[in-house]
Order: sequence, then C-alpha cells, then structure tokens
Amino acid sequence: MCDADTDADNARISRRDFALGASAASMAALLPSPANARPVTGRAVTIETPDGPAQAFYAAPASGRHPAILVWPDIMGLRPAFEGMATRLAESGYAVLAVNQFHRSTKTPFTALPDARAKAMEWRKAITPEATTRDALAFMRWLDGQKEVDAKRAVGSTGYCMGGPMTFLTAVARPDRVRGIASFHGAGLATDSPDSPHRLVPRMKARALIAVAQNDDARAPTDKDKVRAAFAAAKRPAEVEVYPANHGWCPPDSPAYDRAQAERAWDRQLVLLKTL
Repeated sequence: MCDADTDADNARISRRDFALGASAASMAALLPSPANARPVTGRAVTIETPDGPAQAFYAAPASGRHPAILVWPDIMGLRPAFEGMATRLAESGYAVLAVNQFHRSTKTPFTALPDARAKAMEWRKAITPEATTRDALAFMRWLDGQKEVDAKRAVGSTGYCMGGPMTFLTAVARPDRVRGIASFHGAGLATDSPDSPHRLVPRMKARALIAVAQNDDARAPTDKDKVRAAFAAAKRPAEVEVYPANHGWCPPDSPAYDRAQAERAWDRQLVLLKTL
C-alpha cells in the first residue's frame, strides 16, 4: 500500500501552486462543515519532544471537553490543507492536533521549497519507528494537558500516506488510551520487515479504518489481505477497503484529490471516531 512509484505518480503535478497563498481558513472553506458544526478555535503550537521542539496545529471546540485526535500528515507534511482538515474535524466535536513529524529536520510548511519532495524523502530517514513512538507519547501528553481535552476518554489517531503506519505505532505506544486509528492511502502497512505495521496489531487495542488507494492496491494486491488477516487474528474490529481513487485522494491540496471519495472516507472516519 503506497510505494515510491505511486508517490512519483502524484508528484508529477507540482504542489507549489496549491501551497502558495493558501491558509487554513481557505482550505477549510473547500471542505463542507458538518451539520450542527461547533464553533472552534485553532492555533499554531510548539510541543517539546525528547528530540526537540515540534511544530503543530491545534484545533478544538470553543467550549467543553472532548476526545483527542492525533493527526499524522502525508509526505508533504503539516500545511494549510491539514490545518483545514483539523479544523473541520474539531467542528465535529474533537480536540485535534496535526503535527510536523519532520521536526528533526525542518519547520513547516516546506511545500514551496525547491525540490521539496526530494528533501522530504531525505528527512524521512530520521523518522524511525522509535522516533515516531517518542513523538506520539509527547504529543499525547501535551493533548492531555489541554483544557479542551477529556483525558478520561479514549484517543484516536489518523494518518495519511507515510502517516498511516504512524497510527499503528501510536496505538501500540498507548494501547490503554488509543482505541481508534484510521489510515488513508497508508504507506507500507504490510511489509516483510519484522516491525511491519501489520505485525503490531496484536499489541494494540484499537479498532481500525484502513482506506486503500486503488493504484496502491494494484501494485501490492495482497497487502490489504495481510492487514485484514492481522486484525482478524487479533480479534480487533477493522474496516479494510479499496477506494476507487488514487494515492493521495484525501487532502484537498493533493493533485490526486477526489472530492466524492474523500468525503466518503471522511464519513467513515467519523463513524470510527464515535466509538471513542
């Protein structure tokens, strides 16, 4: 599910035009608000991690306490599109933190940099499973300290492309708290590596939504079966489905954005998060 070839397919259209001049508000305007949307507030934050400060965007309803959601962006990192998506999710009643997982190497957004994607692929090498776990624990501790977060409720985590496996690591880092994960066109969920995400399933207590891109599935048609089998063997509920859309179809600034299928995946995400 997702490989270098698939990423290259979508990289042929420059993201620079999507990134320049964009804002969280303008990206949110592209996304329909839910019925009875809650008033929300959003702000840029900096979170201390064991590996240094990390940029993030935090959005939450303006009143009350709510379940926390940790969002891992795709290969192009934290940017207005993900700030808009976080804001929209907060409108449905969640305290949402979208993070810069590249914080060891760069600040965000970096989409307008020359050779941004090539740089991101290099920066990605520093984001090991151990590093992601340290980040996830730091981000969840920060969330639990926010007045809008109900720390007695379960936590959810969503991830896109390279963020997909990060939701699995998040669930394993705090199985007592993380009870729902969603991966959208996730990268490398079923590999031959001993630490492949699908091998982590027995260590988690989360239910899952695994939304697979059709071109990822065409390249690795047995991956979804391995993921589905892992959840079945662990007796963990999981919805694993191939969507009729290509890799990167969910973020509204993606050249592969498919509004109809993105909305369908979004609705399934809300169904999952209601179980928290």
